[in-house]
Amino acid sequence: MHTTQEQKQKALLAAVFLPKKRGSDDSSLNELADLTTTAGAEIIASVTQKRDEFVRATLMGEGKLLEIKELAKDEEADVLIFDHELSGSQIRNIESITGVRTIDRTMLILDIFAARALSAEGKLQVELAQQKYRLPRLTGMGITMSRQGGGIGARGSGESKLEYDRRHIQNRISTLSKKLRELEARREQQAKRRIKDNVFTCAIVGYTNAGKSTLLNRLTKAGVLAEDKLFATLDPKAMALYLASGNKILLTDTVGLIRRLPHNLVEAFKSTLETAANADLILHIHDLGDCSEEQEAKAETVMKLLSDIGADAPVIDVWNKADSALEDSLDADTLKVSAKTGVGIDRLLAAIEGFVS
Repeated sequence: MHTTQEQKQKALLAAVFLPKKRGSDDSSLNELADLTTTAGAEIIASVTQKRDEFVRATLMGEGKLLEIKELAKDEEADVLIFDHELSGSQIRNIESITGVRTIDRTMLILDIFAARALSAEGKLQVELAQQKYRLPRLTGMGITMSRQGGGIGARGSGESKLEYDRRHIQNRISTLSKKLRELEARREQQAKRRIKDNVFTCAIVGYTNAGKSTLLNRLTKAGVLAEDKLFATLDPKAMALYLASGNKILLTDTVGLIRRLPHNLVEAFKSTLETAANADLILHIHDLGDCSEEQEAKAETVMKLLSDIGADAPVIDVWNKADSALEDSLDADTLKVSAKTGVGIDRLLAAIEGFVS
């Protein structure tokens, strides 16, 4: 999307709720709204529909899509964003009915990652995820991924073009994967060197926007960009932290996690996430300022991914944003800090020291 402050795209959000099954819900739709805002678009409306199951061809019923068509026309919407992953044919069918460029949750997240990746490796990881996303959708391209050519009189060349695109993407995926394996091998060598030198490593993990970068800045004066936006940090930052005992540890920030993080992104960023898998200690940052009922689900999302990548280091649960109104909702034994003001940082450092000594 890559919009600017002066020219924000107008976005319509759409979701299908499946009460009898596990589908989208209000909390997921709220998260989609946060993602859309992070991408720089202006949300003009949200449209939802409750169903027993998805419509195979269009996800939503045609009647609801026709409502979206009228709403999009009245509000001059630029893009329709679904809180689900869509196939190429579903995108084409939805666009055919609504007349609005349509993207899904995965495409939106990939767009945010593409805009925020700064390092060479981060850019490679994002492109790899994008190419893997595009490959199975080439045969169902709609307005979003349309191309010149095709139509009556051009079907033969269109087919050869499709095959050319498929080969091009497959070759690009192979090239990107090779480059990332080379970088991963280099990182493994660095990890072995740290083990040899007895460098204690500590990884900061947590749900996106929990305040990980702010905490890293508070502890090490790293100067990492810290914004009140989802995925403010993509590229991990490793900084030295000297404890009161004189012990030196390596503290690493990691990419924020999110429910239903696209599989291709998890795969692409696996080498980065392995920073946590290889750590001696993990700080799991929770957002005490999050008033939603999803705190437990968000924590489970983080812990599941840590389990998936083989992280088995001790975990310290840290409740950040202790200056919020919810501070009194936790008992006195809970480790509460404010990365913003410094409250509780001494207690956190003491807890870390306990694992280093």
